[in-house]
Amino acid sequence: MVSPEVDALIDRIPKPVGSFGYDPWGYHADDLKVGLSMAKWFYDHYFRVVANGLENIPAQGRALVIANHSGQLPLDGLLIGIAISTNPHGPRAARAMVERFLPTVPYVGNLVNAWGAVLGDPVNCIKMLRREEVVIVFPEGVRGSGKPYRDRYQLQRFGHGFMHIAMTHNVPIIPVGVVGCEETIPSAGNFKLLARLLQAPYIPIALPVPLPARVTLNFGEPMRFDGDIANEDELRDRVEQVKARLRELIDRGLAERTSIF
Repeated sequence: MVSPEVDALIDRIPKPVGSFGYDPWGYHADDLKVGLSMAKWFYDHYFRVVANGLENIPAQGRALVIANHSGQLPLDGLLIGIAISTNPHGPRAARAMVERFLPTVPYVGNLVNAWGAVLGDPVNCIKMLRREEVVIVFPEGVRGSGKPYRDRYQLQRFGHGFMHIAMTHNVPIIPVGVVGCEETIPSAGNFKLLARLLQAPYIPIALPVPLPARVTLNFGEPMRFDGDIANEDELRDRVEQVKARLRELIDRGLAERTSIF
């Protein structure tokens, strides 16, 4: 089930693991090889992903990849992870911060952990950055992923936690504008009662399978912020700088695409 290409790529990524091959968050290289071999077909042929600017991802060392969130399912995180793990400039096994609901889903939670996803908690993020990992963060959270189709490509409020971490731990921020995931599962709204019953953040009123929209990932140049700020207003201003850069990368992707499908 593992292609020779994927086998060679993942073997190039050194990761400290225990005697059974797992790291403290459940990552396992052999499981990632199987998952990546299956997912890469969808990356190449179903969503026909084009990734620009991958040279901006450092071949080694810590980094925060900050992206817009959309599409109801975490396909954006999956596709960004595939792009980084197959980066011709140096593959990295990026760690995606996921919503607290996802690891509670039977079987799915263990599976995404083995592929590198981690519960979206600041403590987890900081520990992985100290291990010189690349971490994918969506500052909009469910506000972005669960928004209805009528609000597509409208950035929602950003949390400030990623900026605190970047400043405190000297981490470069790599913005990536995602275009196309908004059209994979267009939602007309949210089954709020069902979501409460299932203790899920939302249940979209949408088709049960993703549509084959073309996806573009535009990775921007690293942004660095030192830890010297006087007040919360300055922190908010730095978050807005990242948000503005993401807006530019999204607008570039929208302007350059010739068709949705």
